[in-house]
Amino acid sequence: MFPAKSVAFRVAVTFSACLAASAAFADPPSAWKPARPKQAVIISFDSARDISQWQRSRALAKRTGAHFTYFLSCVFLLTPETRKAYAGPHKGAGKSNVGFAASKDEVAARLEQIRLAATEGHDIGSHGCGHFDGKAWTKTDWRTEFSAFRHVLENAYALNGIAPEPPDWRAFADHAVTGFRAPYLSTGKAMYAALAEAGFRYDASGVSGGPVEPQASGGILHFSLPLIPEGPKGRPVIAMDYNLYARHSGAVEKPEEKGAFEERAYQAFHAAFEREYDGERVPLQLGFHFTLMNGGAYWDALERFADEVCVKADVECISFRDWTERHPPAATPAHAQPEGKNS
Repeated sequence: MFPAKSVAFRVAVTFSACLAASAAFADPPSAWKPARPKQAVIISFDSARDISQWQRSRALAKRTGAHFTYFLSCVFLLTPETRKAYAGPHKGAGKSNVGFAASKDEVAARLEQIRLAATEGHDIGSHGCGHFDGKAWTKTDWRTEFSAFRHVLENAYALNGIAPEPPDWRAFADHAVTGFRAPYLSTGKAMYAALAEAGFRYDASGVSGGPVEPQASGGILHFSLPLIPEGPKGRPVIAMDYNLYARHSGAVEKPEEKGAFEERAYQAFHAAFEREYDGERVPLQLGFHFTLMNGGAYWDALERFADEVCVKADVECISFRDWTERHPPAATPAHAQPEGKNS
């Protein structure tokens, strides 16, 4: 017979061993979470005019693995001699708010950049043609502008007497352009109603209070440039180079302050990125032009930012088309103007 105290000790030890054994086969802790999605950064360029900026942006993409969206204005595929091939709504033939290409050779060089960018996986979108404010346009006006863009793009080689035309060019012009951004981000119900009929799958003309998930409506996926905090007081500004330019220098060139403006832009981009990267990982959209404002401050800030974040394993710098192909919008019978957009 074991003493009572010894028996009690053996029971306690056995019970503890049983608990340990059962714990070894228990379910994983409830705190386990699935892998987080990659942080998407969508970088785009409006008008897409200067050849040197085409080359610079493509070089940035090659070294970072990024895909960009280029919103092309079709008047840059017409020369002073061929400009009358375009007539904007309620405008005379050969009119444009942003001019035309300087020469046939310039058009040929730009067409080559478009072709190379498309071959490299970039997204070519439409910025319309004459860069007119279409807020008051009718649905018919918008359809006219969309048709003019496709006509000029498809016939750019023939209109300008540039040969040889690549054998697949017309098929590309007819099918590859699936997205649109309105000049001045100036939109309206008529534009939204015309988008799907014109064959577009996404629109990037909106503005939102901060990064938001794209919204599907009427068979179109709608993207919005976010307001992001900027400057010493963190005041919100649209995440686009022109808006920074207007804030920093009143849209007047001050190249002597380039360094300060670049640093402010970089810090704003980086802070907006970190908020999403450490948070819900909503796509971050940043918009640029081919114009080098304030001595190129905003392009230099873009390159610093992209060189740093686009190479991260859990970040992807992709185009609007890339995102839309992964999240195709479902067609709906009724069309509603997206929330958070300029109208």
